[in-house]
Amino acid sequence: MQVSVFHDMRLCTDEEVARLLPLVSAQRREQALRFRHTFGRFACLKSYLMLAELLSVKGELPDFSYNQYGKPQLAGVEFSISHCRNAIAVAVNDTPVGIDVECFRSADSALVDRTMNSAEAEAVYSAERPEEMFAMLWTRKEAVLKCRGTGIVDDLHSVLLGEEHVESLLDREHGYALSTAVGSICKELPDVER
Repeated sequence: MQVSVFHDMRLCTDEEVARLLPLVSAQRREQALRFRHTFGRFACLKSYLMLAELLSVKGELPDFSYNQYGKPQLAGVEFSISHCRNAIAVAVNDTPVGIDVECFRSADSALVDRTMNSAEAEAVYSAERPEEMFAMLWTRKEAVLKCRGTGIVDDLHSVLLGEEHVESLLDREHGYALSTAVGSICKELPDVER
């Protein structure tokens, strides 16, 4: 698996968005410009260029297709993209892959109870840094669901590790957790054009 992480968010400016726009495909330009805020535009463009770099593609990537759950796909390539206010992350692998990055945030009890099973909630509540534990567990669940190609369609309490292999890291300097999941459980899901 190859992973690329970007966290120099000082570059998240309207000027940088203008510089990146001509470097991506028309499809990605249109998608980026649908975002109302600079961050969304920047993350959309930067993640595309990070993916192209990981794939050693000079110029534009082919247009993405999307599975029935909205996961972007490229023929013959397994990849996943994620971003939060503090980082942008892209993973490429030869088997299904999911990546998720999440900023540390308050682990309030309503959110924990809505998203974590009892063992996970106990881990959050008893952690020295609950916001970090919550972010790590959240990214693990999200990475697994992205690996499966579904995103958040399941009851989050029941997202358990199956055949996926999950790795996580906490980046305290930049204030985020990142998890990757790889596995062979993804079923072939139909592509749709968007």
